[in-house]
Amino acid sequence: MEEQTRQTRYRKKKMRKGRLLFVVVFLLLISAIGYSYVQFNKGKELASGNKIEVEGFEPDDNHPTIENYLILGVDTRGEEKSRSDTMMVLSWNHKTNDMKLVSFMRDIYAEIPGYQSYKLNTAYYLGGVPLLQETLNNMFDIPIHHYAMIDFKSFETLIDILAPNGIEIDVEKKMGGLIYVEIEKGLQNLNGKELLGYARFRGDAEGDFGRVARQQKVIEALKDEFLSPKNVANLPKFIGATQGYITTDLTNKDQLKTALKAVSSGEINVEKMTIPAEGTYKINNYRHAGEVLEIDVAKNSQILHDFLNLSE
Repeated sequence: MEEQTRQTRYRKKKMRKGRLLFVVVFLLLISAIGYSYVQFNKGKELASGNKIEVEGFEPDDNHPTIENYLILGVDTRGEEKSRSDTMMVLSWNHKTNDMKLVSFMRDIYAEIPGYQSYKLNTAYYLGGVPLLQETLNNMFDIPIHHYAMIDFKSFETLIDILAPNGIEIDVEKKMGGLIYVEIEKGLQNLNGKELLGYARFRGDAEGDFGRVARQQKVIEALKDEFLSPKNVANLPKFIGATQGYITTDLTNKDQLKTALKAVSSGEINVEKMTIPAEGTYKINNYRHAGEVLEIDVAKNSQILHDFLNLSE
């Protein structure tokens, strides 16, 4: 009888502990959801009034496994026409969860539909995202499924939200001058303004090729920062702020779904390349366009398709 009483007490004690644990977990979950909701709205409010009107973008036909995002960096928020300073395609293979990043040099001499040939970044100036998309389609036969565009000031703000203590970058050399910040050589934690300056620097012998390499390095660092557990608390506000600071064809629901999928999928490997590939271009000069990269379009198109596995 006494043994049965002890067992009954033990079961009741165990049940109380179980209920207590459930209550604690439930309260933590509610707190986390409440915190995320408040921070998301704070970020959204911070970026309110900054949204550029979404342009008349029509996605290309879907690929069975690959989704391509055209990423653009511009130096204005739509107050005046501008050229695209950064042009990349982020290709996400949903079958393997691998990402591949392709940078297009802005000085590529491009056949722009309906216009005289100019540098590739002029396509955005002349006709926005749709004309740049069409130019890339015609030159490289690459499908564009989505686009995302950000201006320099918004980039700075988003970086400071995501990583208040800065993004760790191994800076190759001392940088300054036209980037309007001074950055010392070595391992540095760069804030938004400094990171933008690092990505835009081209005051050395490498010129635009060096700058493109640094932009790819920045994207890799941002990917690691976004997926880092230490920044989980910053993500709701960051995602909220992207609603106003990033212009995209994706709906708010699609943006959140994509972000959550990236966070939950674990480690993501990103391979990188630049168009034009080495040995497939020559430098030329035209009165109307200035110094350009005249590329072998067929060779670069084939290299691009092989790299992205578009023939799968």
